[in-house]
Amino acid sequence: MATRALDWTDATCPVARTLDLVGDRWSLLVIRDAMDGARSFTEFQRRTGIARNILTDRLGKLTTHGLLAQRTAPSGRRQEYVLTDAGRDLFPVILTLRQWGERHAFEPGEPHSTLVDQHGIQVPEIALTGADGTLLNTDTTHVQKT
Repeated sequence: MATRALDWTDATCPVARTLDLVGDRWSLLVIRDAMDGARSFTEFQRRTGIARNILTDRLGKLTTHGLLAQRTAPSGRRQEYVLTDAGRDLFPVILTLRQWGERHAFEPGEPHSTLVDQHGIQVPEIALTGADGTLLNTDTTHVQKT
């Protein structure tokens, strides 16, 4: 997937490459909605409000780069989009963005959606830790160039 011909923003940086694939608003919202059960073009458009031409472009890009796959819908009358393993692997990214937004994009007490587990319990805050249990953050990590 990652070796397809693209003009990489920074060919050696995994963050830059990822943003080249999904770093626009609409791509991540399509992935978010696919994670929440959207499958059809119409569903994605209704949920996001995205223009048809932009949605066509993003669905094509996400499919070409292996984040979504097309399959025949159970009705047999249309195609639907489903997450691939690579698309599902973006779940922690979406979750982290959601939790950041809950902390920083809303005023205290302002209503917003919440993510709950299969028991209806709000998903706890993600805390990244190293192998020794140390909290990982910008003070405890650095990029090692290869």
